[in-house]
Amino acid sequence: MFKYGIDYLTVGKVLDILHGRLKAGFAPEAIEKIEKSHNDVLAIASRERTVYGINTGFGPLCDTIIAKDKTSDLQKRLLLSHSVGVGEPVSKEISKLMMILKLHALAQGYSGISMEVMNRILWHIENDVVPVVPEQGSVGASGDLAPLAHLFLPLIGEGKVIYKDEIVDTARVLEKFNMKPLELHPKAGLALINGTQFIAAHAVMVVDTLYNCLSHADIIAALMIEGLLGSKMPFHENLHKTRPFKGNIHVAKRIDSFLSGSEIVESHKNCTKVQDPYSLRCVPQVHGSSRNAWLHLKEAVETELNAVTDNPVVFSDEFTISGGNFHGQPLALPLDYACLAAAELGNISDRRSYLALEGKTEGTPKLLMEEIGLSSGFMIVQYTSAALASENKSLCFPASADSIPTSLGQEDHVSMGSIGGRKALRVCENVIKILGVELLCAAQAFDFRTPLKSGETLNAVHKHVREHITHAKEDRIFSDDIEKAIAIIKSKALLEISEKQSDLTNNEYHKLFEVY
Repeated sequence: MFKYGIDYLTVGKVLDILHGRLKAGFAPEAIEKIEKSHNDVLAIASRERTVYGINTGFGPLCDTIIAKDKTSDLQKRLLLSHSVGVGEPVSKEISKLMMILKLHALAQGYSGISMEVMNRILWHIENDVVPVVPEQGSVGASGDLAPLAHLFLPLIGEGKVIYKDEIVDTARVLEKFNMKPLELHPKAGLALINGTQFIAAHAVMVVDTLYNCLSHADIIAALMIEGLLGSKMPFHENLHKTRPFKGNIHVAKRIDSFLSGSEIVESHKNCTKVQDPYSLRCVPQVHGSSRNAWLHLKEAVETELNAVTDNPVVFSDEFTISGGNFHGQPLALPLDYACLAAAELGNISDRRSYLALEGKTEGTPKLLMEEIGLSSGFMIVQYTSAALASENKSLCFPASADSIPTSLGQEDHVSMGSIGGRKALRVCENVIKILGVELLCAAQAFDFRTPLKSGETLNAVHKHVREHITHAKEDRIFSDDIEKAIAIIKSKALLEISEKQSDLTNNEYHKLFEVY
């Protein structure tokens, strides 16, 4: 069992909790820390000393003193007033991730939250009663205020939840379980909405989705290299020792392993071609750079997952600090970097798909079809890839480069990390589609290498693709094929094949570039 507030949370553990592979709860020492912090807040609230958010208003109202008998009502009003989100709801997974991450942040014991509130949030997670959270409204600075307010409306009996795959009023679900809304104690509302869990939840999904893109991009590129009779030499370890970026070395080792034992490679070993186009030759440099960006994001995310992003931070009943741990900048910048890295992965994939259509490689027909004219071949398939790659370019402007003052100037610099997270995830989802197109083209190009075989891994990869998508001899509805290719990538079946068939787990960088 994972113990909130005590154990170190990783992206892999978060995903395990999300998908029910790992149960989470509170260790006695975590409960002790939480209760001490809660008692500290109650002590502060009983005194005359002014402490932000406990007995004052919020944001520009921080100088407004709240009467002792109104501090509980203040917290409820905070959730109501900050529930201003608009747009489509975030996915159920994102919303549930937000709760998982918030529990771990609150369990650090610096937020003054009560175990009653903690146990209710855990109940929502364990019973799959997931709050509905609109996707727009956060600027990623004073925490993700609006999304988190919506996330915790159900605690006070308000808002809507997803229950048994239906969106229903929270009140109906509480009635079904014979439960009552909570009455929030001093600082509870502020502790719930201060934090970066909306940004962080998207970042976790970006780490996972981009990992899937990166891992498949290497496999699909290797399949395309074989289909287009590309050279193996650009992946030689001696070359990459001279420029030892971790991601580059890792990718080169993977491609070299996939091409190992290939009859296709041997068949053109002494050809007259001097160099391949960059989209084949520079796979380690391009894919590797995107892997380096992914690693940077993963490390930043795992720091954030175990951080306190509340305000004020309660160290004791005599010592609190009103600071800026809620500011989203530490994730906003890596998310923008990862967004660009994902887009570049899609960009070079599209170049390889285009390259496959040119018909300049011996034995590979123009438009990847032997009889064209009446048939258009794979010409328009690449249009989809090009459209997605172009869309991604338009999404690459860094959200963190912008800032708009809010809260009457109290929040005069914001991170926009919430927008960056949503945008990066959208780009990653587009890249999966682009890779689906390339997988379709690469498998078709690979067919023309028969009767020669590649190495064990790529033969198995190609066989798996052909079990789901047949070779195209004439035009058909290629949209169906693209969707099948996308489904193969999302299933991660090719990753299982590559792990089983190659010695990649012996790669010293394998563990470094793993999610789990």
